[in-house]
Amino acid sequence: MAFLIRGAHVVDPQVGLDGVRDVLIEGKEIAEVAEGIRVDEDVEVIDGAGRYLVPGLVDMHVHFRDPGFEYKETIASGSRAAVHGGFTDVATMPNTDPVTDTGAEIRYQVDRAHAAGLVHVRPIGALTRGEKGEALAEIGDMVMEGAAAFSDDGHGVQSAGMMRTCMEYVSQFDRVVCAHCEDESLTTNGVINEGRASTRLGMFGWPALGEEHEIYRDIELCRLTGCALHICHISTAKGLEMVKAAKAEGLPVTCEVTPHHLFLCEEDITDEYDTNLKMNPPLRLASDAQAMVEGIIDGSIDCLVTDHAPHAAHEKDCEWEIAYFGTIGLETSLPLMLTRLVRDGRMSWQRLVEVMAVNPRALLRCRPVRIETGSHADLTLIDPARELEVTPDHFESKSKNSAFLGQVLVGAATDVFVDGRRMLVNGEVA
Repeated sequence: MAFLIRGAHVVDPQVGLDGVRDVLIEGKEIAEVAEGIRVDEDVEVIDGAGRYLVPGLVDMHVHFRDPGFEYKETIASGSRAAVHGGFTDVATMPNTDPVTDTGAEIRYQVDRAHAAGLVHVRPIGALTRGEKGEALAEIGDMVMEGAAAFSDDGHGVQSAGMMRTCMEYVSQFDRVVCAHCEDESLTTNGVINEGRASTRLGMFGWPALGEEHEIYRDIELCRLTGCALHICHISTAKGLEMVKAAKAEGLPVTCEVTPHHLFLCEEDITDEYDTNLKMNPPLRLASDAQAMVEGIIDGSIDCLVTDHAPHAAHEKDCEWEIAYFGTIGLETSLPLMLTRLVRDGRMSWQRLVEVMAVNPRALLRCRPVRIETGSHADLTLIDPARELEVTPDHFESKSKNSAFLGQVLVGAATDVFVDGRRMLVNGEVA
């Protein structure tokens, strides 16, 4: 089916586009981008007035729990959440059961995503077998089956020698290593940022050094091996300074940040012990959050990700110490960015597109999506004035453990096109 999106404000910094245009979609491709496109009656016309059209959003860090933990999320339900949040592509982390450490497990996720038929799922393979940090996983086999990157996310690779081996091997395949930076000898038993919060609430602290120590180590291993290194869910100002220094040196180092590390801090954790605020890495100082905001605006941070981590109600409705780490995020990520950064002018639409669409695709080695004739029709249409209240009923995800429950946000995706198919229609998953 053909679609004409008429009169939307099109933003694509890749082609220098920032203005009102019509965009014609035919099949899987963009057929024309111009003003005043005329079409036949069999083309469905979508009124884009007052809305923004951007390359399809990409989240390169999600957990869909499939296989092994389907009671929390499946590839199908996670895909619905992704479309609902405005995403056309997601990259799934490998800490499933069994761990995604072979080509067969990559193929499983690709096949299940095709069956769901909603978004492009880009599986990330494990660096080590079983994510145990002891032996190299089947990297080459996973690349052949479509692995987009490699990570032992959920764990830091504790041995520097093992991490070096992983990086040397991955570097042969033009893939990036996504490093979960956590020195477990420093973070053992930690459940909250070490400092005022841990003291005030009487819980075991998780020092920032536990993250920063491995960031330093992995940057040095990047220098040694030449392997592209991507720092996952960065959360401290000092860690970001190390990344900035590595970039200035010309090393292939990038990083990402989550909405919860941008817009929340340890001070948001009160004696109500809301376990939706328990995540890995933990919420840091207010000054760290401010550094993250500045970093994603000025280009120091390359990507916005959600680290979408669904959990069942009983895994969060319990004592803080035993509650699972993580928060869902696919369906609030874009609204949070629009509400907190774009509406007040601190972040431009062009920069939003860079961190949520352009840069993640490049890091995952995906083909670029540009709003120009002949490009693939993976697109997101956004209403900047659309208001939503974050309630459990809002989510398509099977899990409801959002750190932003109860908040009212302004701005959301209304329509999503994947391979030229309209998968989100006026805010509803098709």
